[in-house]
Amino acid sequence: MGIFNIFGSILGYLLWFLYTIFRNYGVAIILFTIILKLLLFPMSIKQQKSMASQAKMAEKQKELQKKYANNKQKYNEELAKLYEKEGVNPGSGCLTSLLPFPIMLGIYYSVIMPLSNTLHIAKEAINQATEYISKIPGMVSNTSGLYSELQIIRNFDALKESLITYCPNFTPGDIEKMESFSKGFKFLGLDLLATPQQESFLSFLWIIPVLSLVTSFAYQFYMTRTSMNGASPSGCMKVMTYVFPLLSVYWAYTMPAAVGFYWVISSLTSWGQSIITNRYFSVHQMTALAEARRALSLAESEAALRPLPAAQQKEIADRIASSVQSNTAKEAKQKQVQKKSGKKPGSSSKNTTNYLGNKK
Repeated sequence: MGIFNIFGSILGYLLWFLYTIFRNYGVAIILFTIILKLLLFPMSIKQQKSMASQAKMAEKQKELQKKYANNKQKYNEELAKLYEKEGVNPGSGCLTSLLPFPIMLGIYYSVIMPLSNTLHIAKEAINQATEYISKIPGMVSNTSGLYSELQIIRNFDALKESLITYCPNFTPGDIEKMESFSKGFKFLGLDLLATPQQESFLSFLWIIPVLSLVTSFAYQFYMTRTSMNGASPSGCMKVMTYVFPLLSVYWAYTMPAAVGFYWVISSLTSWGQSIITNRYFSVHQMTALAEARRALSLAESEAALRPLPAAQQKEIADRIASSVQSNTAKEAKQKQVQKKSGKKPGSSSKNTTNYLGNKK
């Protein structure tokens, strides 16, 4: 939690900056998510490049598996040589896939802990406030866990005077920021600080879990189909396609609406980003581009090679000619000696010489 709070605190500066411009938390979350997707877009392109490299290596890897099926050590050695020859890093795809996760969790903590990570109020003041409101009848269940800061913001109008009186660690600037922040959580008539599970049907907060289910399922379904070329999902892919959307709707139902709203926007932006990536940076396009760059690099390397000067070429030619003449003279002399002795070329008193020669 401490590590993710670091990311949440950093990203909270961006969220607060957007809020001060638009004075609406819903609009700030939308722009906040879009900006982060744009910042992470190069990472998505790098992941596509890694996928293209792995796809290019797949056929060659299968050939090595067949060739060295009974020699695992030799297979691993040849596979390492193949990766080095092709310039492919087998761990690069995993790294780019894992990096967004701490960032996404940082976003989550910046949403659910606004006093700490968005407004950046002193920890002592926040602890004093949460301890105080935990003693108020009817608020204990709402302030338990991670959502106490959201509840302080939601009930700020009722708590303002008490916080000023009983929580002296709050500065006038802190009170002013919390008051401003508490007025911006209405988005399209929805209270983003409320929890759908605890609200009535007429509050229409149920629409956020429904949208979370629809957008999450649509995104996972699209990613499964595009990555598997229409094949039916199996194993962990099936879990991601069907189980994760069900978990997302449960979380959006039991957590504050601001968290569910962020997941809806994140699913929509991720879906749009995937469409753009597959359209302009597909695995086939990245593979073709890599092959074109490799061919161009080889052509440039060949063009960069300069022929030897004429004097050096003549010197090498003379050496070769001299070596040929010397060998020819030796062979002629050997034949003359054999002719005088009456022995046939290649004959010997022992049969082992012919055997070894033929064997070689």
